Amino acid sequence: MVAGALTRFRSVLPFDSEWEPVESGESGAAVFRAADGSRYAKCVADDAAAELAQERDRSEWLCARGISGPRQLDWREKSGAACLVTSAVPGVPADRVPAEALAAAWESIADAVCRLHELPKDTCPFERGVTTMFAKAQDVVARGAVNVEFLPEEQLDTPPPVLLARLAAQVDRWIARESAESVVCHGDLCLPNIVLDPDTGSVTGFLDLGRLGVADPYVDIALLLANSRETWPDERWALDADRRFAERYSVDLDAERQRFYLHLDPLTWG
Repeated sequence: MVAGALTRFRSVLPFDSEWEPVESGESGAAVFRAADGSRYAKCVADDAAAELAQERDRSEWLCARGISGPRQLDWREKSGAACLVTSAVPGVPADRVPAEALAAAWESIADAVCRLHELPKDTCPFERGVTTMFAKAQDVVARGAVNVEFLPEEQLDTPPPVLLARLAAQVDRWIARESAESVVCHGDLCLPNIVLDPDTGSVTGFLDLGRLGVADPYVDIALLLANSRETWPDERWALDADRRFAERYSVDLDAERQRFYLHLDPLTWG
């Protein structure tokens, strides 16, 4: 899609800059970077405009509460397409730094997650709870739209309806836990969505806020710890990172809770 995306979305891109395709989103979105690197534009077909508008609103809400992310500069709808133009968040995505640099930034990342989770949840108008996400997984599975590349390796040979049935047996339990401990979550807290200052290792902001909302904190914790394991050179590094995060966040990590959210998340994309 990237090759033809510029032509497809030219009508909704601002004319005051040259735009370079960056990547294609999972839901048909195309991302462009301004030639001077100061702005990004995410464009979608009109059938995905409502979803992009949700990302716009979530980003605006979070930035208004002092947590850095892409700041809305423009919103355009025209000719069957929509475009969200945002400021660039300065720095480097955390998945692009070496393991040593990520380890040095790990406390800063944990602190940034804490600040996000400490926002007053009763002021957040967005929801991303188990009930909502399980319903989304049911829809994705029913349509046969599960992206198997997102599944854990040990689940690749298991049909998605079977995976969904396993989770269904646990949903009530985790809904009860969530109702007692929910926080404002990023919703897709993987390393590419955390931006670091390359010199200091401090977190400069979060990206891709389309799933931000009130949920179990393990929605973020589970994905962050699992995704970071792809960077660490061996299990010792991973265990040390888990320990350091738990100490900084002041949590006793619950492996079963992590597993539930890691198994639910891949079924919600499609």
